[in-house]
Amino acid sequence: MNRRDYLRSTLGGFAFIGTAGLGSALSAPSSPSAGKTAALSGSAGMASFAGNHNHPAEYELPQLAYSYDALEPHIDAQTMELHHSIHHQSYVNGLNNALAKLAEAREKNDFALVKHWSKEVGFHGAGHFLHAVFWDVMSPDGGGEPEDADLVRAINASFGSFEKFKAHYIAASSAVEASGWGILAWEPFHDRLLVFQAEKHQNLSPMVTVPLLPIDVWEHAYYLRYQNRRGDYVRAFMNVVDWDAVARRFHEARRMLG
Repeated sequence: MNRRDYLRSTLGGFAFIGTAGLGSALSAPSSPSAGKTAALSGSAGMASFAGNHNHPAEYELPQLAYSYDALEPHIDAQTMELHHSIHHQSYVNGLNNALAKLAEAREKNDFALVKHWSKEVGFHGAGHFLHAVFWDVMSPDGGGEPEDADLVRAINASFGSFEKFKAHYIAASSAVEASGWGILAWEPFHDRLLVFQAEKHQNLSPMVTVPLLPIDVWEHAYYLRYQNRRGDYVRAFMNVVDWDAVARRFHEARRMLG
């Protein structure tokens, strides 16, 4: 796997290491042929690049590697269907629309609304990217603790133990102010894992990290089942974490960027 392929797969099709500059750093939209196999491999339906500089391909909603009811009872089928088919689709549509508007602006040499559409690319692009990773790191056979030795060592070195990491991750994700994400990420400069919050996903920080395990804590991700009990939802999410997928992302990131 070369660096370009890595950026397409592990980073969900976006050519950036960190989480800043989304408005100008998009690459590798999905092709119609991307699907379940790509989702299982970690690309979440965005591994293939179709199109060219004159006619770039549009981004597409990735297929899931499992059915909407597969994560029951931890995440209910109705929430999964609405979350994937409506909320995520809206990010895809918004991203494609914003990119089309910017292409139109270039053709007309009219950049009066470039600030607006650039922000739209950042907002919808970040939403599309994080959701693609979110679907990929869940599984009906998930939960428990990671078995990959390197990931276990990294968790122990960064947090003290898996139990300490889990408590930290649940607390940080449950305490995100308003809407946003809790994220476990790898930071390449010091080869460590970090847990941080993203209240506005288009302005994520720290800047140079690779998201490994994001959890969506916007209300649409849990309200039908958990109402205002976000902490219960976050704890339930830990029962569907696909640690093999997390470990795969961790290894690919370290191999390409470490």
